[in-house]
Amino acid sequence: MVIFYIKSVGPAALEQKIGLVAYARCAYYRITASVFEIIVIINYLIYFFLPLPLPIPRFFIWDYWISIIFSIAILIPSSYIMLKGLKDAGREALFPDKEHTLYEGIYEKIRHPQSLGEAFLWWSVALILNSPFLFLYSIVWFPLFYWFCKAEEKDLIIRYGEPYIYYKARTGMFFPQRKKKNEENH
Repeated sequence: MVIFYIKSVGPAALEQKIGLVAYARCAYYRITASVFEIIVIINYLIYFFLPLPLPIPRFFIWDYWISIIFSIAILIPSSYIMLKGLKDAGREALFPDKEHTLYEGIYEKIRHPQSLGEAFLWWSVALILNSPFLFLYSIVWFPLFYWFCKAEEKDLIIRYGEPYIYYKARTGMFFPQRKKKNEENH
C-alpha cells in the first residue's frame, strides 16, 4: 500500500519522465493502493478472530460499550473531515488530472484533510474490534500518512509552483493556522 500510494502522489514529477500518461498511471497506483488498504482492513479482522500470542490483553480492560463510545467519538469527526476532503477534491482524489486547479472548501483551511481523517479512522476500527494490540499498531499510520503528505507536497510544488508555495505558507498541513497579529489587522 505504502509503495503504491507514494507513487500515486507524484504525477507531475513522473510527467517529466514519461509525459501526460503519468496522470493515468498515478490513478492506477492510487487505486492499487486502495485495494491494498482494503487488504489491511481484512487483516485487522483476521487478527481479531485469530490473534497472535502476544503479551498484550486480547481486549481492553473496560466494558465493550466504552470502546464503542471512544470509537464513535473518533469516527464522527474523522469521517467528516475525510469525506469533506474527498468531496472538495472531487475526482482528483482518485484520478489525478493535469488540468485540475488548487482545491477550495476545507482545503482553504488545511492542506490534507483526507489524510488527517483517515489516519484517525484506524484507531476507531481498533476500538470497534476492542483490540489493544490493533490500537497500538494503528499508531504506525500517523507517520505513514505524514510521509504520504510530504511526498505529495513535493509533487504539488512541481505541478503548481509559486501558487502552491504561497498556499502552503497560509494554510496548515493538518490543522488551521493561527492568524498572525499583522494579518489580523489587515
